[in-house]
Amino acid sequence: MNYYISDLHLFHEAAIRFDDRPFRDLEEMHTEIVKRWNEKVNNGDTVYILGDVSMRGKNEDLIALAAILKGKKILIRGNHDDVSDLRYRQLFSEVCDYKEIWDSIAGKSYELVLCHYPIFSWKHMSRGTILLYGHTHNSPEDDYFQKCLAGMKDNDCRHIGDSAIQAYNVGCMKPWIDYEPRSLQEILKES
Repeated sequence: MNYYISDLHLFHEAAIRFDDRPFRDLEEMHTEIVKRWNEKVNNGDTVYILGDVSMRGKNEDLIALAAILKGKKILIRGNHDDVSDLRYRQLFSEVCDYKEIWDSIAGKSYELVLCHYPIFSWKHMSRGTILLYGHTHNSPEDDYFQKCLAGMKDNDCRHIGDSAIQAYNVGCMKPWIDYEPRSLQEILKES
C-alpha cells in the first residue's frame, strides 16, 4: 500500500500555532503522529513524505523519532528538510525533489506527480495526472492556487483536456489527512 503525507514539522513548535494544530505541545503532537502512523502503516507499505518532516535534520531526537515510523519512507524534499546528516538520510529509501509514480485503486491505475511545492502546470495534467503537494498549509496561498486551477478549466486553457484537473494538498493539518498518512483512495474520497 502507498500512503502520502507532508508538512509534519516535527520539533517545530511554531507550527502548532501557525496551523492551529490540536495539540498542547510538541510532545503531544509527536506522540499522536507516531501513534496514528504506526497503527496504519505496516513495514511493507511505502509512505511518500512530500516534504518538511521537520525544521532541520541534524537532531538526535528527530533521528530517533523518524526511525520508529513504520514503512519504507520516501522523502520528496521540502524547503525545511536538511538531510546532510547521513544517519538521518539513511532513514529514507530515497530522497528527491520531484517524483512521478503510478498508484491504483480497485484495479484502476492513476499517474501521480509528487512535489513539495504546488505546481501550476505538471506533466499530463490534461490527461488526468494527479498532483499531490504540500508546503502551503492552510493558507490564502493554497486557496489561491486551487482557484487558479479551477479558473484554468473554466477559461478553456489550451493545454487543458477533457480530464478534470486534480491537485491535492496532503499537508498533515488538512482535514482529509488529519495527521496520518493517507492512501490515494482516502485522499480522493475525502478532499
